Parts: sequence; C-alpha cells; structure tokens
Amino acid sequence: MEKKKILALILCLFVMTLMTACSSSNEPAADESQDVQQTAEEEQSEGFTGDMIISAEDAAALIGNEDVIFVDCTGEANKGTVKGAVATTWQELCTCSEEYGNPGDEKWGKIPEAADLSSRLGALGLDKNKQIITLGHTLKGWGEDARIAWELRAAGYKNVKIVDGGIDALFDAGAEKQSGASDPVPCEVTVDSIDMSHVMETSELAANFDQYKIVDVRTDAEYNGATKYGEANGGHIKGAVFVPYLDFFQEDGTLKTNDEITELFESQGVSKTDKVVAYCTGGIRSAYAQIILEMCGFENTYNYDQSYWNWCVDNEVE
Repeated sequence: MEKKKILALILCLFVMTLMTACSSSNEPAADESQDVQQTAEEEQSEGFTGDMIISAEDAAALIGNEDVIFVDCTGEANKGTVKGAVATTWQELCTCSEEYGNPGDEKWGKIPEAADLSSRLGALGLDKNKQIITLGHTLKGWGEDARIAWELRAAGYKNVKIVDGGIDALFDAGAEKQSGASDPVPCEVTVDSIDMSHVMETSELAANFDQYKIVDVRTDAEYNGATKYGEANGGHIKGAVFVPYLDFFQEDGTLKTNDEITELFESQGVSKTDKVVAYCTGGIRSAYAQIILEMCGFENTYNYDQSYWNWCVDNEVE
C-alpha cells in the first residue's frame, strides 16, 4: 500500500514537471517578450513606403546596373554626383526657356508638348525600358527630384523612383562619388501623350475652384505674403490650408512614416476622399506633395505645376 502511495506521488510530480515545461515552452520569457515588443515598435517606426520611393541602401546597390539610370536633379552635379549619373534640372524639362516668357506667364513652367518632351528625354538618354532613379536634396532643396519623377510618370514611364533622403542619404549609404555628371547616351524616346491624371491647370482650378481642397506647401513666410522669387503678388490662394514641404521630413532628411504624413494633412482638414490640389511657387515642392499623398492613400491628388507664380497674376489671393 505504501509503495502504491509513493508511486502515485512520483507520477504526480512527473506530470506537474511536464506541465511546467510545456507552459514554459509556449510562453516567452520576460526578456523574449520584451524583444518581440521592441521589434513590433521598430516595424511601426520604419520610414515611408511607397512604389515611387526607394531607400538609399537599395538605390546604392543598383549603381552600375545597366538597366538603371540615375538622374541628378540638384543642379549641382559639377560639385560631384553619384557614379554614372546623368544630370538635368526641372527647368530643362519644362517650358522655361525665353520663348515661353517669364515665371507667371501663361505658358511658362508647364510640361512640354509630347513631341518636344520626347526629344528632350531622348537626348538625356532616359530609356523608357529602364528604371529611372531621381536624385535631389530634401531639406535644402525644392524637391526637384520629385518634380522630374512626376513629369516622367506623366510622360508614360512606368518605373521611376525617388531616393528617400536624396543624394546625401545615398552618399551616406556608401555610394561612390564622381566629379561631374556622366555624358548621357542618347536614345529614342516616344511620348505619345501627356497623362494629366495628376496635373492641375490654372483654367481648371479657376473654373471649378470650390470642388478642390487646396494645400499650400511653401514656407510660412511665403504663405503670409513674402515675395521671395519674383511673384506678382504676395499671399496665398484664397482658402488654402498650410502644410509646409519641410514638415514631410525627419531631421536626417528622410521622409516621415506614411501614418505621420497622413496625420499631418488630416490635421489640417484634408481628407483622403477630397480632391486635393497641392501648390508651391512653381510646382516643384508640390510635386513631392502630390506623390506622397497618393502613396498615403489620398484618392484624388494633383500637382498645380504653374502654381503660385501663375495664379497670383490674375486670380484672387489673400
């Protein structure tokens, strides 16, 4: 009888030990649980994601790839650029020559006609069959890389990306530097038509003004009346909300997260279902705004390419 009690006790202890082991294997230890939580928080704090944004690290890995063309849009390629990059400026790909007048004139600062743009892009060697990666400055620039990427997409390019953090982030990621831009290899480029899906024109905005939520992405000084770039009048488009371009970025020049940027616009009353028109001085910073708004899920977004330069000549401002 005593032996049976001892055996029963041993069996009970064995079962309890087994249950404790199983419980331990199924439940993470305190430090492991903390690691899981930290990983989740890191995932939530990762940078901006979208089909037209590429990280500096991923872009650096593509340098030298024959199917990728890097385009320095900074206007400073003579000071040094990424190895193999060709160079241009947003003005060179827009109607900004003397024949179109001056900033603010009716035809100045727009996307060129399809045939004209075909010629310009072909001379620059921007093969439609290759991936195009545009480089600019973020905190110390106007978003020139986004303006050119925005225009290339309107011209029918399917694989265009902007480096998150710009050219400086690319150098920080280890990209090799060269003195001056590479000579382009001209190619045949055919732009059948300009896709106006994300382009706003003065005539349309003036005719249907009340249908749009208008966002000014310039600086506080410009919004409040400073004429820093030869504008005909100071101020801003009547009723425009203010979301500064520089607020899109973190201190290191990379974009804030999608959620943070969404909150930035929604806090100013901009809804994802609104028809949103972004503008700046000449449609450069606002091109960046249009692209990131679209990638954040705002359904109907437009870049007003002639922007305040043109609007303030003949239309109401405040």
